[in-house]
Amino acid sequence: MTEDRIQLGFDALNATLKAAGEETRLRVLALLAEAELTVTDLTDILRQSQPRISRHLKLLVEAGLIERFREGTWAFFRLAEHGGGAEVARALLDHLDPRDQTIARDRERLASVRAARAAAAQLYFREHAAEWDRIRKLHVADEAVEAAIRQALGDKPFRSLLDLGTGTGRMLELFGPEIERGLGLDLSLDMLLLARDRLERAGLKNCSVRQGDLYDLPLANDSFDVIILHQVLHFLDDGGRAIKEAARVLRPGGRLLVVDFAPHEQEFLREQFAHRRLGFAPETVTQWITQSGLEPVMQRSLKPEPGSDGKIAVSLWLARDVRALMAQPARREVA
Repeated sequence: MTEDRIQLGFDALNATLKAAGEETRLRVLALLAEAELTVTDLTDILRQSQPRISRHLKLLVEAGLIERFREGTWAFFRLAEHGGGAEVARALLDHLDPRDQTIARDRERLASVRAARAAAAQLYFREHAAEWDRIRKLHVADEAVEAAIRQALGDKPFRSLLDLGTGTGRMLELFGPEIERGLGLDLSLDMLLLARDRLERAGLKNCSVRQGDLYDLPLANDSFDVIILHQVLHFLDDGGRAIKEAARVLRPGGRLLVVDFAPHEQEFLREQFAHRRLGFAPETVTQWITQSGLEPVMQRSLKPEPGSDGKIAVSLWLARDVRALMAQPARREVA
C-alpha cells in the first residue's frame, strides 16, 4: 500500500523546482540517491569548493529535497524521506538517465569515496576482530540466533525496521531486502562506519544508519513497524528506560524484539568489554516491556550447542503494541 501523494502549493512547488533546477544541485541529488555523503565527500566528487557546496546543500535542505544529520563533528546529507520535496526529488531522479556522461563520471568518483570508507572500516574491523571472536565463541552461534529472530518476526511481513544499537548493521542487512525502510542508530562512530560499509556492500539503499541516543531517540512517535534491540541492553545503565523509549516510536500493532544474554558469570566481560549487566532473567525484561505499555507475546532461551565452547545462553523477548487491537470494534455473535 503506497502513501497518499502530497500536493504542494504553487509557490512551494516553484521554490522546490528552482532549488533542484541547477546543474550542481541536480548532480548532488543524483549522488545522494546513491549514498549518504558529507560536504567533504561532495567536494571531492564534484571538484568544487567547500563554501560553494555548502551553499548548494543549504538551498536543497531549505527546499525539503534533502536532509542533514550530524554524527560527531561530521554532518551527513541524504535525500529527504518524507514530504512534498521528497516526492519531487524522487520524481526528478526517476527521469534522469543513469547512463548520462555527467552522472556516470560522478558515480565513478563516488566509488573512490566509498572505497576509502571501506578501507577505514576494514582497518577498524581487523583491529577488533580478535575481541569480537572471543565474545562470539562464548554464546550460542550467530546462525542459530538469527534463525530464531527470523522465526519470531516471521508470522507477518513488515515495511519498516528500526535497529537500536545497530553495531555492524547486521540486522538491517538480514531484513533489508524484504522491507521498504530500515534505520540503524548507534552512539559509536566507529560502529557506524562498519555498518555503513556493510549496507553499501549489500546494495541496500533503503537502509541507513545514523548516530543517536537510545534514551532520547531523534524520531517521531509511531514511526516503525518493528524495532529490534539486539545485544544492546547489557551495555546500558537503564534497560527499562531504553525499552520505554523504543515503545514510544513503535506504531500501533507494531512489534518489539529484544535479544540479549541470559544470566551468566563471565565477569571479564564487565571488566574488559564494558558490559554493565551480566545477562537478564526472563522476568526482568518482561517487566520492562509491560511497564512500557507493550504486551509480551513470547520469551525463549537458546542454550549453547553441546560440545561447543559456549557458556552463555541467548534469550529473546517479543512484544507488541496493542493499540491497533484495542481500536478494533468487538465482533457481534450471530445466533
